[in-house]
Amino acid sequence: MSPKQIQEKGILAILLEKGIKILIRKECKQIGKVKIDIVASSIQIIKGIIERIHIIAEEINYKDLLFDKIELKANKVKINLQLTNKELRFKNEPKIKLKLSLSESSLKKILFSNNWNLINNKISKEILNQDKLDDLRIMNDHLLLKTSTKKNAISEDEKIDIEAENGKIYLKNRTHNKSINIPIEDKVYIENARIKNNLIIVLANSYISF
Repeated sequence: MSPKQIQEKGILAILLEKGIKILIRKECKQIGKVKIDIVASSIQIIKGIIERIHIIAEEINYKDLLFDKIELKANKVKINLQLTNKELRFKNEPKIKLKLSLSESSLKKILFSNNWNLINNKISKEILNQDKLDDLRIMNDHLLLKTSTKKNAISEDEKIDIEAENGKIYLKNRTHNKSINIPIEDKVYIENARIKNNLIIVLANSYISF
């Protein structure tokens, strides 16, 4: 960052951005690029107030949930910044707006991992009436699942809808008129879920603490 950019943003805002980036990396098993933008004057920061935070991160592994991209926005965040050791703590649990993006590849890695085997089985048995989920694809903005029967016969792809209802996210098979709720943390409220440009896009809000 050039001296002019530092002067325009302010050294305290830059320190905050670095501090938050460190916190995010500690919370995630793996993370790629992270871009953080802090909107706050030096006086606000000294008083422990951030007017607005905007974070964009890519290639995230958070508790074995894989996301291609996450965008977070939060307003009026109260903080405690220790300048001597650059330690940052949130005084409140800020409410954040989330935009999560998952590709076909990320979804496959989640559902076929050991940690999510129960969800894999639940999808197969409860909305597909089959024993095993063998494959999934996202094509033409549709989620297509393929399963096998007890006799190991491969079934045809079944189209599954992704929807948000009452703060939860659901997978629905309209052919069999069945649906299941995908478990998420209680503090996360799902506002919208859809597939666009062959990416699963989830809009949500949550309270966060470090």
